[in-house]
Amino acid sequence: MEKIINIDNLRSFAYCNNEICKKPIKGIAISFFGLGGAAMFGEDTEDGIRFAENGILYVVPYQNPWAWQNKQNISFTDEIIDVLFKEYNLPENLPIVSTGGSMGGLSALVYTAYAKRTPVACVANCPVCDLPYHFTERPDLPRTLYSAFYNYVCSLQEALESASPLHLVNKMPINSKYYIFHCEEDKSVNKQKHSDRFVEKMNELHTISYYAVPHRGHCDLTEEMWKLYNDCIVKSMCITSIF
Repeated sequence: MEKIINIDNLRSFAYCNNEICKKPIKGIAISFFGLGGAAMFGEDTEDGIRFAENGILYVVPYQNPWAWQNKQNISFTDEIIDVLFKEYNLPENLPIVSTGGSMGGLSALVYTAYAKRTPVACVANCPVCDLPYHFTERPDLPRTLYSAFYNYVCSLQEALESASPLHLVNKMPINSKYYIFHCEEDKSVNKQKHSDRFVEKMNELHTISYYAVPHRGHCDLTEEMWKLYNDCIVKSMCITSIF
């Protein structure tokens, strides 16, 4: 199929603060939705405005709510980023940071492994890290995962592993930085089964920072941790803290 996204119809396929972003553009922050996320933003968001004031394009792809960062969603995101690079004549070494929480955290990590333009960093909140295990973790999940990988020409196990950060450690870019946040009382994505195991494995090969958040549930960072989360994004672009 031909690619149809362009700068004029971009807001139909993603939120982007490009119309208000201060020039010169210093970087791109991509934020992926969690499972079931289907919002569209008619107005610029609070984060979009804050990033725009500091020359950072903030992009939220309107992905399939059950995408689980499958091949289609990776290509979809690459197409959106291509549009921005072309429209603003951006240099190929412009820093990109991949972010998100829950399924969006998995998406951020998996995108870092497969993206056309490798992100300089990934910042993930309570990410799903072991996708085959997650298939068994809650009764609402199998239908979403089967939907996401239905057309893959391989076994379901192989398909799940292809989008599972724990199984992609050897594919994660060695020069990228990784920041993982996980709430200790998370009942939706078990910290011990996901981030603890992923970080332990990543430590053997990569630079990774891990922040455990006590007494908080799924993706419910404290105000202090949200500030640190956003600081990790902007500092990865060599920009002074804006939060």
